[in-house]
Amino acid sequence: MIRMGSDAVVASTGYRDKNYNHRMYYTTTRDFKSFSDTRLRYDQGFNVIDATITPDGDRYVMFLKNETRWPPGKNIRIAYGRYLTGPYGKASGPITGEYWAVGPTALKLEDRWIVYSDKYRKGEMGAVSSPDLKKWKDISDQVSFTEEMRHGTLFKVSGTEFERLKQALESEAGA
Repeated sequence: MIRMGSDAVVASTGYRDKNYNHRMYYTTTRDFKSFSDTRLRYDQGFNVIDATITPDGDRYVMFLKNETRWPPGKNIRIAYGRYLTGPYGKASGPITGEYWAVGPTALKLEDRWIVYSDKYRKGEMGAVSSPDLKKWKDISDQVSFTEEMRHGTLFKVSGTEFERLKQALESEAGA
């Protein structure tokens, strides 16, 4: 979550009707006990789910899944907003390949962006990379995941934090 004086909780939902009306919503909270009214986060006229939002300088980048049913979209796209809570602009074209992708999670490593996603029809994970959020290259053959891996979230940790997490997991496994 991105801190903004309170935490923003993002959800996507579709109404169970013939229109397959998936949209992105959010609410805010300071304590996870009381919440603001739910607000529409993103509606650009197509079905959308699975957003990951990350800051990039003076803007926010939202990686989202185009959930268009017909003709099938089923790909990952990008939209930009000045504020975490929006509004976000029109989505880019697909950044993923011809496969159906879901559950994007993005990470900026040094000078490039990496977006991981679940190629759910293929039963495998994949990744695309970009230096500028415009030109994308599939790097799925350069990453590996456990066979059971599906939707996930990635985040940066320092070397010290990594060692602490690793020791905790090793202690837990040995207990």
